[in-house]
Amino acid sequence: MPNIKPVGSALGVEVWGLDLSTAISADDCWSLRTLLNEHEVIFFRNQDITPEQQRALASSLGPLQTHPAYDTVDGHPEVTILESTAEKPTKIEAWHSDMTFREHPPMATVLRSVVVPPRGGDTLWSSMTAAYTALPGDMQAFLGELTAVHDFAHGFRESLNEPGGHERLASALKNYPPVSHPVIRTHPETGKKVIFVNSLFTTHIEQLSRQESDRILRFLFKHITGMQFTCRFEWQPHSIAIWDNRSTQHKPVNDYFPAHRRLFRITVDGDRPY
Repeated sequence: MPNIKPVGSALGVEVWGLDLSTAISADDCWSLRTLLNEHEVIFFRNQDITPEQQRALASSLGPLQTHPAYDTVDGHPEVTILESTAEKPTKIEAWHSDMTFREHPPMATVLRSVVVPPRGGDTLWSSMTAAYTALPGDMQAFLGELTAVHDFAHGFRESLNEPGGHERLASALKNYPPVSHPVIRTHPETGKKVIFVNSLFTTHIEQLSRQESDRILRFLFKHITGMQFTCRFEWQPHSIAIWDNRSTQHKPVNDYFPAHRRLFRITVDGDRPY
């Protein structure tokens, strides 16, 4: 097992002792999954790897997904480019889990820094396991009976409202209609319960009136941001974050405008939430 240093009390560790530029052995893959299950997000420094090596790293965790809305690295359709410039600043600054608009949302995400601003641009993570555990028992029972709708169009509404947005994202709208997921899902490897709604993609709870749904979702979206559930990571050149997308949410901090920020992201296929 590599050396680790905790980042937050609820989740997150920095990891040393693994060279991610080399092929991941079976033992290293076991170590990564063990660390993800226990700490939910793991961080690496000084990992100057190529897109091919990042792809190999992500593939060690499972089959890879593609994203319908982002540009990708030439020759690597699984490697999406997350970039913010003075001319085209990023639009997303909401707490979310990646791609919950899919029937099978990612089980994990591998994010690598390519260009980082001289200051700012951190990312926050929150443990949905810890946030669920902190709920009162009657609230846990109530939420455990509910399902919620997740919608690609809701998460990308700003892009859709741009000139030509509907035309550019027409295939994504067709291929990813709204889907229903449990409000509280079970982690398939640990068996723990986690909150599984997020402010970017979740539109409403199906069993409640719109007013009741909005009230409950506002409460949950606020609840998961409690400092006791979160950790913060300062990006440096050649940093890598790998997180369990089933049991965390994250939020980019867009405090670096007009500086340039460029990250490469890969998502690993997951199961249907239950």
